Amino acid sequence: MIHVTEKTAIETAAAIAKGESSAVDECEAAIRRIEERDGEINAVVVRDFDRAMDAAKAADDRRTRGESGALLGVPMTVKESHDVAGLPSTWGVESNRDYIPGRDSYVVRRLKDAGAIILGKTNVPPMLADWMSNNPVYGRTNNPHDHGRVVGGSSGGSAAALAAGMVPLEYGSDIGGSIRIPANYCGVYGLKPSYGVVPLEGHYFPGTDTADIPLSVTGPLARSTDDLALAIDLTAEIALPRARKKKLEDYRLLVVTETDMAVADDAIVNAVEGIAELCAKAGATVDHKSDLAPDFATLHSQYLHMLLTVLAVRDPSSGYPLPDYPGWVEMVDQQARAGRQYRDLFEEYDAILCPNSGTTAFPHTDVPMNDRKLVINGEETEFGRQFGWVSIATYPGLPAVSMPIGEDADGLPIGLQIVTAKYREQEAVTLADLIGKAIQ
Repeated sequence: MIHVTEKTAIETAAAIAKGESSAVDECEAAIRRIEERDGEINAVVVRDFDRAMDAAKAADDRRTRGESGALLGVPMTVKESHDVAGLPSTWGVESNRDYIPGRDSYVVRRLKDAGAIILGKTNVPPMLADWMSNNPVYGRTNNPHDHGRVVGGSSGGSAAALAAGMVPLEYGSDIGGSIRIPANYCGVYGLKPSYGVVPLEGHYFPGTDTADIPLSVTGPLARSTDDLALAIDLTAEIALPRARKKKLEDYRLLVVTETDMAVADDAIVNAVEGIAELCAKAGATVDHKSDLAPDFATLHSQYLHMLLTVLAVRDPSSGYPLPDYPGWVEMVDQQARAGRQYRDLFEEYDAILCPNSGTTAFPHTDVPMNDRKLVINGEETEFGRQFGWVSIATYPGLPAVSMPIGEDADGLPIGLQIVTAKYREQEAVTLADLIGKAIQ
C-alpha cells in the first residue's frame, strides 16, 4: 500500500492563513504533483491550471486584506460530472464531448465560496454507471496501488487523485456506491451523505435541468476525517447535528458481515470483524444480530428495482421496463417503510459496521458489468452479488463513511463501511476517526 504524507486540506488552509505558505505556492505544488504522478494513473482528466493560478493569486490577495475562508487557497479537484463553468461535463459519454456548462454546480459554488481552488476534474465511467472508471472520452484510470487494478466508480478518478497525493480534497457523487467503492479500492475516506442534504443542482446529465434524482447524492472524499467533516458542513444545505458521543466505549454497534443479500471475501470479513473486536475491547457495545434489523435481502431487491428504474429513465437504451405511476408510488412507499425500519434500528444502535464490497480492487477487464464475474473465496461469483453492501445505506437514504482499515495479501486497501441514522453524517465521521485512532 502506498503512503502519502502531503498536507490535508485543513492543514493546507492553516499554513496559508499563518503565512507559512501561500495559495500560489500550494497551487503550484499540486500542479507539479499532478504532472509528475498522473501519467500512468490518468485521474485528473480535465485540467484548468491557468485559471487555478489566477484564483490562487486572488486568494492570496484576499488573505493580505485580512479576509479568511475555511478552504482559502486550498487546491482540489472535483468529479467530472460536477459542472464547472467553462469546463466540459461529459459523464464519460462521447456524444457529450463538446458540452460546456456556463455555470458552476451548487457544490462547486459552495467550495469556491470557502476559498477552494479548483484545479480540474477527475475521471468517471460512462453514465457514472460502473465500478471501473474507463470511458471513450478520457480513457482508463489505474489504481495508484497497482496500475493493473481498477479504481472503482463512478468517483474513481476522485479517489485515485487523493490516494496518489495529488490533491488533499475531492468531491464526488454516489447512487450505487460511487463514493464508497472508490474510497474502498484506493484506501481513502469517502462520505455518502443522507439523501437531500447536498443539492444536486449542476450534477445532472449534461444539458438537462431536472429534479434531484432519487437515491443519488453528492459528497466529499478526503485523506482525513477532519477534511470530510469540514467539506460536508460547507456543502450541506441544512445544519447537520454534531456527534453525540466522543468515546468509542460509548457507541452501540451492529456488525453485519453475513447476509443473504451479498457476499464478501474472507479477507474483508475478517478485517471488519477485527474492527468489531477492537471496538468491543475499547468498551463499545457490539452485536451481530438484532430483532430490529430489517430483512436486508428484501430491501436490497427493492433498492435494485428503484435503481434500475431511475437509470432507465436517464438511459432508455437500457431496456429496463418502466413502471406506471401507481407502480412508482408503490416503490416510493416501500422505500418509506424501509426508512422507518432503519429509524427504529438506530434508536437502539449508533451505527452499522459492514463491508463496502465483496473484494478489494479487481483487475481491469473489458467484460460489461452485467456479464462480469469475480473470484470470491475461490469461487467464480456474479459481479452483482456484492451490491447488497452499498444498498444498506443508499436505499433508505442514510449517510455512510468508507474508511481504510487494512490491506489484503496483495497489499490492496480494505475498507470499512459505517452507516448511521439519517442526518447523522458527523456521527459517522467521528466514529471513523475514533476507529482510525484505535487502529493506530
